Amino acid sequence: MPSQTLAVRVAAFADLDARTFHDLLRLRIDVFVVEQTCPYPELDGRDVEPGTRHLWLTRDGDVVAYLRILADPDGVARIGRVVVAPAARGGGLAGRLMTEALAVVGDRPCVLEAQTHLVDFYAGHGFTVSGPGYVEDGIPHTPMRRPA
Repeated sequence: MPSQTLAVRVAAFADLDARTFHDLLRLRIDVFVVEQTCPYPELDGRDVEPGTRHLWLTRDGDVVAYLRILADPDGVARIGRVVVAPAARGGGLAGRLMTEALAVVGDRPCVLEAQTHLVDFYAGHGFTVSGPGYVEDGIPHTPMRRPA
């Protein structure tokens, strides 16, 4: 099997070319809307905010994992849209993605809305449950926070 090169990319919306943004959205929609059968407005306007950072992993040029870091008005970083392509799951990419994201976040406090079955995964990255669970689009979620 040929070697596969994994690369980390981080960009503001203004620095994304059209093809890259298409590929990032395609992964998000393929998993969150199609695979998880959650019809919701994927384009929520936050991708284009000046403080948003898009972070993704490519393997031999193909997007295999993604998340975005939002700058909430209170100065807290908000991680969301954490996704790994189905064919790339089980290889530690989500952990790599979170490690890279937390390096970008730095010492700012950080929050996320975890799918409840992933609470232990996020706890391994320093997050703790910060409120009651809830159901969104038929999927149980748990708010989590990582202090500064």
